[in-house]
Amino acid sequence: MSKAPVPEALEQALATRTSELGLDLEAVELTPAGRRRVLRVAVDQDGGVTLDDIADATKEISTMLDASDLMGEQPYTLEVTSRGTDRPLTLPRHWRRNVDRLVRVTPDEGEAFEGRIVDADEATDGGARVKTATGVHALAYDAVKKARVVVELNRKEG
Repeated sequence: MSKAPVPEALEQALATRTSELGLDLEAVELTPAGRRRVLRVAVDQDGGVTLDDIADATKEISTMLDASDLMGEQPYTLEVTSRGTDRPLTLPRHWRRNVDRLVRVTPDEGEAFEGRIVDADEATDGGARVKTATGVHALAYDAVKKARVVVELNRKEG
């Protein structure tokens, strides 16, 4: 199913409301679903989000949308979710929040590799240090084509 463009006013209102709740707005998707639409809002925060955080955000966002005309007249379903481990690491805060996690990185130049995030700079023009089997490598954010957390079911310490 194709995604519809998200109106800027809607995205801005969601960013403002989630920020007031202490959450970061990670993604907004609007997808047609028959006569309805599905509005998916992904949120995150330092330390992760709990089910209570999701429930509170759902209630607050729903109240905000009901009191406005941001979604128009067409019916919609609201889904508020957490960012999830399958989302790419695209912002410095994503790297910071995943320090000590295993990641698979595809740099702009060179071969893809796996390593553990040692630390991450919060500045957009900064970077992270990733420990691999061959040592610790400095990695500038703007030199990363793609990066994702590798889910570890049985992490071996060390």
